[in-house]
Amino acid sequence: MLRIFFAVLTGLFGAALLHLIIILSLPHFTGKDAATRIEAEGDLNNFYLLSNAYDDAGLANGDPFVRTAVCSFDVEDAPVHFTAKGKVPFWSIAIYDSASNEVFSMNDRTSVGGALDVLAGGPIQLTDLRKNLPQELQQTILVEMARPDGYAVLRTLAPQTSFDESARNFLSEAGCEQFTTR
Repeated sequence: MLRIFFAVLTGLFGAALLHLIIILSLPHFTGKDAATRIEAEGDLNNFYLLSNAYDDAGLANGDPFVRTAVCSFDVEDAPVHFTAKGKVPFWSIAIYDSASNEVFSMNDRTSVGGALDVLAGGPIQLTDLRKNLPQELQQTILVEMARPDGYAVLRTLAPQTSFDESARNFLSEAGCEQFTTR
């Protein structure tokens, strides 16, 4: 009797685990995951401002008090430099790899001088940069990417209508560009 109980329990546990794996891997196989949708917004290394209505990629800005921009990037050839500055009440950035694992996040309260200055690159690229760090990267936060491709989500607050223009300017002027040493 005890053997039957353990067999049934093992079967139920295995079925639950299998269903969980299938459900969590479904976005990867359907092409509807976040990385694929953000990549469909347009060219690499460019922030795209999301509107309140769903676009062709299926993305929208869902919060009326937040403005959002997304950027798809690839660090295989060169690191990517994320920059933004402006007078907004709050901003945050989250960097994800292509599997939608969060690699790094920060906001204006944890930045140097309230400006966004982050460089994402591969382990070898960042090791080479650290050996002879250019002057313009002295205050830059270096983020190591295990996978070469990923995406970034940059958000800012617009709690009142009067903040909307500065929030949109902040996002449209934000940089998501390949870094080349001069």
